[in-house]
Amino acid sequence: MPELPEVEALRGFLATHLVGHRIARALPVAISVLKTYDPPVGALDGRTVTAVGRYGKFLDIDADGLHLAVHLARAGWLRWQDALPTEPPRPGKGPLALRVALEGGAGFDLTEAGTRKSLAAYLVHDPREVPGIARLGPDPLAPGFGRDRFAGLLAGERRRLKGALRDQSLIAGIGNAYSDEILHVARMSPFKPVDRLTEDEITTLYEAVRATLTDAVERSHGLGAGRLKAEKKSRMRVHGRTGEPCPVCGDTVREVSFADSSLQYCATCQTGGKILADRRMSKLLK
Repeated sequence: MPELPEVEALRGFLATHLVGHRIARALPVAISVLKTYDPPVGALDGRTVTAVGRYGKFLDIDADGLHLAVHLARAGWLRWQDALPTEPPRPGKGPLALRVALEGGAGFDLTEAGTRKSLAAYLVHDPREVPGIARLGPDPLAPGFGRDRFAGLLAGERRRLKGALRDQSLIAGIGNAYSDEILHVARMSPFKPVDRLTEDEITTLYEAVRATLTDAVERSHGLGAGRLKAEKKSRMRVHGRTGEPCPVCGDTVREVSFADSSLQYCATCQTGGKILADRRMSKLLK
């Protein structure tokens, strides 16, 4: 799933390639992708893109005051083409969900792999009309997101760190991958209860959030959409690296699997050498 760093890189890429250009036509291919019907997607035709923004994991394409907000979900992606096919796309079983063509022939496709269709596009007058955007917490890379703000968000939390970091209504933009990376940098167990953090640990976790995301954004800056996935995967320390050596201590990276996701961690770096049990047990195996 694209998270804050990849979506920010896509935002920068699209700002360079879209702003100032007129949309020739927006063509929905998969019925499931559009989550709004008024205004109709055809209202984008003939409008000029004036800005591209980001809200957490949402992209926001502003076309003369009409906003196309996109959430790529688990398996969605954006593919840019300098010359789109001239023939209109045909609905079918392929990955193509939505095409936006510019005057001049360039444009992008929104695609989604697999059978679980979660890619979402909204056409609204104000991004806050999108429920997922309206409920977002603060952006962790915003200038005003300091240590005290972070501590205030965690106050009263009783969840485990992994779940709290992934909650978009608490902090926007962090998902499964970067929560693993942040906790590895902070040397903290994903199962550690938030309310047991000391003041020093809150500072350590805050610094890990900022450093991990800032570094990922800087690495992704300027990359084309087609290179972002490979860049993300190549830089992961523990996420997606089950069975490989930890880059810090050399211990084996381990995994805890859930119904529809998994987390990766290093026992030596994060849990004092103890192996995490299944989440349903909510404890460490000795």
